[in-house]
Amino acid sequence: MSENSGHSEHDVQREVSELEGKSTTASRLFDLRLIIGGLFVVYGVIVTIAGINPSDSSLDKSEGVNINLWTGIAMLLLGIFFLGWLKLRPTPPVELAEVPEEEEGA
Repeated sequence: MSENSGHSEHDVQREVSELEGKSTTASRLFDLRLIIGGLFVVYGVIVTIAGINPSDSSLDKSEGVNINLWTGIAMLLLGIFFLGWLKLRPTPPVELAEVPEEEEGA
């Protein structure tokens, strides 16, 4: 089959290994832990900054509790947890099952 297509066995193996590398990179890039952790860190920074210098009206609404500061810190910790989890337990590479070759006589 490989003689008819014009590709050598080495070229096919090289292309397969390149595609496996791209697949592994894509699966790591779109890991939900990265997306969720990144969003929580970004929003946590924004909410924490808003809570550092609260206005009197926002403190009155929350009955004296600086809710923006505490929520921002909690969001930062949750985002750091997700990113740490991703770093400590990365996504394993995708293993492709080998397809048995068909017999010539069949």
